[in-house]
Amino acid sequence: MSRRKISILGATGSIGTSTLDLVEREPDAFEVVALTAHSDVAGLADAARRTRAAIAVIGDERKYGALREALAGSGIEAAAGADAVAATATLGADWTMAAIVGFAGLRPTLAALEAGGTVALANKESLVAAGALVTETARKCGATLLPVDSEHNAVFQCFDHAAPESIRKVTLTASGGPFRDWTIEQMAAATPAQAVKHPNWSMGAKISVDSATLMNKGLELIEAFHLFPLPADAFDAIVHPQSVVHALVAYVDGSVLAQLGTPDMRTPIAHSLAWPRRMETPCRALDLATTGRLDFMAPDLERFPALGIALEVMAAGGARPTILNASNEIAVAAFLAGRIGFMDIPLIVRKALERYDPARPGCLDDVFAIDAEARAITREAMESITA
Repeated sequence: MSRRKISILGATGSIGTSTLDLVEREPDAFEVVALTAHSDVAGLADAARRTRAAIAVIGDERKYGALREALAGSGIEAAAGADAVAATATLGADWTMAAIVGFAGLRPTLAALEAGGTVALANKESLVAAGALVTETARKCGATLLPVDSEHNAVFQCFDHAAPESIRKVTLTASGGPFRDWTIEQMAAATPAQAVKHPNWSMGAKISVDSATLMNKGLELIEAFHLFPLPADAFDAIVHPQSVVHALVAYVDGSVLAQLGTPDMRTPIAHSLAWPRRMETPCRALDLATTGRLDFMAPDLERFPALGIALEVMAAGGARPTILNASNEIAVAAFLAGRIGFMDIPLIVRKALERYDPARPGCLDDVFAIDAEARAITREAMESITA
């Protein structure tokens, strides 16, 4: 069997490094075409040398010289800039990991889909901000879109794709984050260091804060709506502190299929990396006897209003998800920088949604224009709170 040609967009983040871990365990099975990173020159150069990638691309153009120097004598091509990151999709990879964090991942994800290969999607913001555009691009270009988020990958494994009409409901699980049992008053005083300390998963700062507010679950519900052909009211979430059950699919006959596994992102990554086959992983085997119990509870929308906002946005559709994603990114960045409080995040997002309600985006340029305006309006809303 020939080696599978792969590219990893966002190779130095948590998803990227987990993907590299799997790839490097089976070097005869994979050929690395391209690796990208936003600004981590050392991490990118090291990964490129280890995997003998054909090209390494740094998103920050100012770091091109440093990357070229780090790769000197390796025979690995160096490139820089957003256009170069998107251009990696044209280099002939069979499988591309789309793991660039945030709205910045949209254009490279679309470029990878336009190339017509298999795209493993770990960038939920692309589907939140431009879901219809992303799925239509995949359809038109004959690309295969595989979900990597643990919840969506779990649904993918349990979903009867040939008979979606037989499915009544899809439920995504949420750990509840580090503040699951905190009062509103305690959360109001929460620090960034506390918010990024997720109890079960090892993730980047932005997604960790989203998990703490439960906005992440709201974004994932919108993502699921675009990935699976069911109406918006067929998707919901439940808090499951152990993070063992990742999603449940309920059928019209009363059957419920669930996917279980230890909380290790290498499991869903491996599923998409080897699909339609399976591959070995170093993940700890699930032992339910040791786990002992599995708890479930409804999310508290009073303490976690971000989830309620996202549910409203999913039902409304149009440009609302694009605004939600943009305003949340601005608010989370401000919280991490210490400029606003934790409970200000959903407050600011709601203010942005109240102040801006454009028409549904019809093309990529519309999406970018709405995103830019939403960010500007969010900054204005933030100033009114912090003044």
